Amino acid sequence: MDEFPLGIGADAYGYEMKEALRRHLAPSFEVVDYGVESSDASLPYPAVGLRVAEAVAAGEVGRAILICGTGIGMAISANKVAGIRAAVAYDHYSVERSVLSNDCQILALGGRVIGIEVARRICDQWLSLSFDTSSPSAKKIEVLTRYESGRTRGESIPG
Repeated sequence: MDEFPLGIGADAYGYEMKEALRRHLAPSFEVVDYGVESSDASLPYPAVGLRVAEAVAAGEVGRAILICGTGIGMAISANKVAGIRAAVAYDHYSVERSVLSNDCQILALGGRVIGIEVARRICDQWLSLSFDTSSPSAKKIEVLTRYESGRTRGESIPG
Protein backbone atom coordinates (compact mmCIF):
# COMPACT_ATOMS: atom_id res chain seq x y z
CA MET A 1 0.00 0.00 0.00
CA ASP A 2 1.15 3.50 -0.74
CA GLU A 3 1.43 6.07 2.03
CA PHE A 4 -1.72 8.00 1.18
CA PRO A 5 -5.30 7.21 0.23
CA LEU A 6 -6.07 7.94 -3.41
CA GLY A 7 -9.34 9.57 -4.42
CA ILE A 8 -11.15 8.73 -7.64
CA GLY A 9 -14.29 10.17 -9.16
CA ALA A 10 -16.14 10.43 -12.44
CA ASP A 11 -19.29 11.60 -14.09
CA ALA A 12 -21.40 9.26 -16.22
CA TYR A 13 -19.06 9.66 -19.21
CA GLY A 14 -16.09 8.55 -17.13
CA TYR A 15 -17.78 5.82 -15.11
CA GLU A 16 -16.43 2.81 -17.05
CA MET A 17 -12.87 4.13 -16.94
CA LYS A 18 -13.20 4.98 -13.24
CA GLU A 19 -14.24 1.43 -12.46
CA ALA A 20 -11.38 -0.06 -14.48
CA LEU A 21 -8.84 2.27 -12.84
CA ARG A 22 -10.24 1.65 -9.37
CA ARG A 23 -9.77 -2.08 -9.83
CA HIS A 24 -6.31 -1.57 -11.31
CA LEU A 25 -5.11 0.68 -8.47
CA ALA A 26 -6.76 -1.11 -5.52
CA PRO A 27 -3.93 -3.61 -4.96
CA SER A 28 -1.43 -0.77 -4.44
CA PHE A 29 -3.55 2.00 -2.94
CA GLU A 30 -6.39 2.58 -0.56
CA VAL A 31 -8.81 3.95 -3.18
CA VAL A 32 -11.64 6.21 -1.99
CA ASP A 33 -14.44 6.27 -4.59
CA TYR A 34 -16.37 9.56 -4.79
CA GLY A 35 -18.79 8.35 -7.45
CA VAL A 36 -20.64 8.13 -9.68
CA GLU A 37 -22.18 4.72 -9.20
CA SER A 38 -23.35 4.01 -12.75
CA SER A 39 -22.96 5.08 -16.37
CA ASP A 40 -26.45 6.58 -16.32
CA ALA A 41 -25.94 8.69 -13.19
CA SER A 42 -27.18 12.25 -13.44
CA LEU A 43 -24.66 13.89 -11.10
CA PRO A 44 -22.87 16.59 -13.14
CA TYR A 45 -19.07 16.63 -13.38
CA PRO A 46 -18.64 19.85 -11.34
CA ALA A 47 -20.26 18.24 -8.30
CA VAL A 48 -17.85 15.29 -8.43
CA GLY A 49 -14.82 17.41 -9.30
CA LEU A 50 -15.44 19.86 -6.48
CA ARG A 51 -16.13 17.08 -3.96
CA VAL A 52 -12.89 15.27 -4.81
CA ALA A 53 -10.80 18.47 -4.88
CA GLU A 54 -12.16 19.45 -1.46
CA ALA A 55 -11.15 16.01 -0.14
CA VAL A 56 -7.61 16.53 -1.46
CA ALA A 57 -7.44 20.08 -0.04
CA ALA A 58 -8.64 18.81 3.35
CA GLY A 59 -6.06 16.00 3.38
CA GLU A 60 -8.67 13.23 3.33
CA VAL A 61 -6.85 11.80 0.31
CA GLY A 62 -3.33 12.62 -0.85
CA ARG A 63 -3.97 12.74 -4.58
CA ALA A 64 -6.88 12.00 -6.89
CA ILE A 65 -7.90 10.99 -10.37
CA LEU A 66 -10.97 12.50 -12.02
CA ILE A 67 -12.61 11.29 -15.22
CA CYS A 68 -15.25 12.89 -17.43
CA GLY A 69 -15.71 12.88 -21.21
CA THR A 70 -12.56 14.91 -21.93
CA GLY A 71 -11.06 15.56 -18.49
CA ILE A 72 -11.30 19.29 -19.13
CA GLY A 73 -14.46 19.94 -17.11
CA MET A 74 -13.14 17.97 -14.15
CA ALA A 75 -9.83 19.87 -14.20
CA ILE A 76 -11.62 23.23 -14.37
CA SER A 77 -13.91 22.22 -11.50
CA ALA A 78 -11.09 20.92 -9.30
CA ASN A 79 -8.98 24.02 -9.91
CA LYS A 80 -11.73 26.18 -8.37
CA VAL A 81 -10.84 24.74 -4.94
CA ALA A 82 -8.16 26.73 -3.10
CA GLY A 83 -4.80 24.99 -3.00
CA ILE A 84 -5.58 22.54 -5.77
CA ARG A 85 -3.65 22.07 -8.97
CA ALA A 86 -5.33 19.72 -11.44
CA ALA A 87 -4.18 18.93 -14.96
CA VAL A 88 -5.52 17.07 -17.95
CA ALA A 89 -2.86 14.75 -19.33
CA TYR A 90 -3.00 12.35 -22.27
CA ASP A 91 0.63 11.48 -22.87
CA HIS A 92 3.70 10.62 -20.82
CA TYR A 93 5.39 14.02 -21.14
CA SER A 94 2.34 15.98 -19.95
CA VAL A 95 1.91 13.51 -17.08
CA GLU A 96 5.54 14.01 -16.07
CA ARG A 97 5.36 17.80 -16.25
CA SER A 98 2.05 17.90 -14.34
CA VAL A 99 3.90 16.61 -11.29
CA LEU A 100 7.54 17.62 -11.74
CA SER A 101 6.87 21.18 -12.94
CA ASN A 102 3.42 21.90 -11.48
CA ASP A 103 3.00 19.74 -8.36
CA CYS A 104 -0.47 18.65 -9.48
CA GLN A 105 -2.40 16.68 -6.91
CA ILE A 106 -5.22 15.77 -9.31
CA LEU A 107 -4.96 14.06 -12.67
CA ALA A 108 -7.93 14.54 -15.01
CA LEU A 109 -8.58 12.07 -17.80
CA GLY A 110 -11.02 11.86 -20.69
CA GLY A 111 -13.06 8.68 -20.82
CA ARG A 112 -14.08 9.52 -24.39
CA VAL A 113 -10.56 10.51 -25.46
CA ILE A 114 -8.17 7.75 -24.37
CA GLY A 115 -8.50 4.01 -23.92
CA ILE A 116 -8.39 2.13 -20.65
CA GLU A 117 -4.90 0.68 -21.18
CA VAL A 118 -3.42 4.11 -21.90
CA ALA A 119 -5.23 5.47 -18.83
CA ARG A 120 -3.77 2.69 -16.65
CA ARG A 121 -0.24 3.46 -17.82
CA ILE A 122 -0.71 7.21 -17.40
CA CYS A 123 -2.02 6.72 -13.86
CA ASP A 124 0.83 4.39 -12.95
CA GLN A 125 3.37 6.91 -14.21
CA TRP A 126 1.64 9.87 -12.53
CA LEU A 127 1.50 8.06 -9.20
CA SER A 128 5.18 7.11 -9.40
CA LEU A 129 6.26 10.76 -9.56
CA SER A 130 6.69 13.27 -6.77
CA PHE A 131 7.37 16.99 -6.77
CA ASP A 132 10.85 18.13 -5.74
CA THR A 133 10.43 21.15 -3.47
CA SER A 134 14.05 22.15 -4.15
CA SER A 135 13.53 22.28 -7.93
CA PRO A 136 13.38 25.57 -9.87
CA SER A 137 9.65 24.90 -10.34
CA ALA A 138 9.06 25.28 -6.60
CA LYS A 139 9.43 29.06 -6.93
CA LYS A 140 6.76 29.09 -9.64
CA ILE A 141 4.36 27.11 -7.47
CA GLU A 142 5.04 29.54 -4.61
CA VAL A 143 3.96 32.46 -6.86
CA LEU A 144 0.66 30.68 -7.46
CA THR A 145 0.25 29.82 -3.80
CA ARG A 146 0.87 33.43 -2.72
CA TYR A 147 -1.55 34.75 -5.31
CA GLU A 148 -4.23 32.26 -4.36
CA SER A 149 -3.92 33.07 -0.66
CA GLY A 150 -4.34 36.77 -1.40
CA ARG A 151 -0.79 37.70 -0.46
CA THR A 152 -0.05 39.17 -3.89
CA ARG A 153 -3.32 40.99 -4.51
CA GLY A 154 -2.45 44.61 -5.05
CA GLU A 155 1.21 43.68 -5.48
CA SER A 156 3.08 43.24 -8.71
CA ILE A 157 3.14 39.65 -9.86
CA PRO A 158 6.69 38.68 -10.78
CA GLY A 159 7.46 37.97 -14.35
